[in-house]
Amino acid sequence: MPFPRASGILLHPTSFPSRFGIGDLGTEAYRFIDFLAASGQQIWQILPLGPTAYGDSPYQCFSAIAGNPMLISPEILCGKGLLTEEDFNDFPELPLRVDFGWVIHVKTLLLRKASDNFKVQATPEWHQAFEEFCQGAADWLDDYALFRAVKDAHGGASWNTWDETIAHRKPEALEQWQQQLVPQVFFHKFLQFEFAQQWADVKRYANEKGIQILGDLPIYVAHDSAEVWAHPEYFCLDSELGTPSLMAGVPPDYFSPTGQLWGNPIYDWERLQQDNFKWWVQRFQAMLDCVDLIRIDHFRGFESYWAIKGGETTAMDGEWMVAPGEALFQVLAEQLGVLPIIAEDLGFITPEVEALRDQFEFPGMKILQFAFDSDAANPYLPFHYLANTVVYTGTHDNDTTVGWFNARSSEEQHKVWRYLGCGDTQEIHWELVRLAFSSVSNQAIVPLQDILGLDTRSRMNAPGQAIGNWGWRYEQGALTAEVGDRLRDLTELYGRSRQPHLHS
Repeated sequence: MPFPRASGILLHPTSFPSRFGIGDLGTEAYRFIDFLAASGQQIWQILPLGPTAYGDSPYQCFSAIAGNPMLISPEILCGKGLLTEEDFNDFPELPLRVDFGWVIHVKTLLLRKASDNFKVQATPEWHQAFEEFCQGAADWLDDYALFRAVKDAHGGASWNTWDETIAHRKPEALEQWQQQLVPQVFFHKFLQFEFAQQWADVKRYANEKGIQILGDLPIYVAHDSAEVWAHPEYFCLDSELGTPSLMAGVPPDYFSPTGQLWGNPIYDWERLQQDNFKWWVQRFQAMLDCVDLIRIDHFRGFESYWAIKGGETTAMDGEWMVAPGEALFQVLAEQLGVLPIIAEDLGFITPEVEALRDQFEFPGMKILQFAFDSDAANPYLPFHYLANTVVYTGTHDNDTTVGWFNARSSEEQHKVWRYLGCGDTQEIHWELVRLAFSSVSNQAIVPLQDILGLDTRSRMNAPGQAIGNWGWRYEQGALTAEVGDRLRDLTELYGRSRQPHLHS
């Protein structure tokens, strides 16, 4: 669906400042929303909110639906009486950049204490709210909580290495583990209950301020996830080993001579379609309960996907296979109504993928950092854009605009300045924000790093780099009134605020 003209900022909640080593859904989330509103923004784009696995990537989660407990605010738990300020006295001083190992270790101790206190301190009404949440979310929560509890009992090992009876979900094994791990299952359900409450409050506050939240839906789910363990019939797996028989990735190209081997199991699309895509309907419904808009990562995989046999170590030897994207989106539209979807259509895109995108009027993405490496025919130059698109200076996978520009040769930098029509005494990050906002694209979204003019050290993710990603956080006090006023000025100048007007 085409969207109204608007602008927004890309920032994952882990990037908020906080005293607990990772951004959370406490005070700084509300301050950020206030900054968005004061600067005239209408969109807050986030990355996937799930519980991250090895590598800390929000695109490789233990669940496609559950929330990340590390985003729970201990201060809000304190306000509810589940923790006290004394519980924070021994909390170590953690660096500004997220140290995920330390954060998970020390914050889990606080969360366990809050869970234990909830059991004995919560009022009957509070317990009833918990039970109602568990019942309403049972179709995914029961499997997820048991999955995490059994995983903890196995020292974090992947589900396909567990004892065969529980790995393959034999009824007697499920019953045995459920009885054995009652406290642990409760803990994981409590975390989801608290996450859901805190996130719902943040979203409500944003919506009241006129801000929509744009969520991110990865097309694939991690192999070591509750969904693959609970619904192996929907994935291409070795029936005995539980490992992927077909893996996801993309073929070799100019940037990667061996392609990209992601390792996620490929969907059994035929089986999913036989069940009228009920698994996908559930996933989208759960997503729409949490966000207002959805960006689909790797949209092209809904038209055709690169399938690599299990056991391969690169993505070179694969084949393109056709996916039933048209049938899927028709079912989603029939059951969920108009789909507020943005299609991530970057990379090698075929006419068939474009036709699927355009059939459902999903806007595609334009990246300004991609616009200056060829000639005037480059499709990322703004004069080629259509209105039903979303323009970015860069995404979470790009360098910051300052970092990107600094890495260019002087000749390449001159080419950018020549297009922009201004001298090199200007601030490149603000000039690219101006270029994005002035474009015809209905939506313009900018990573917060580019609003703040930060360099490569503040990059969120470098694809292909196994460690050191996802940890960036901005410093307390960075969202100044001066920065907000400058952003609002451009927002109003180019007709992207809620009450646009041209300056006299």
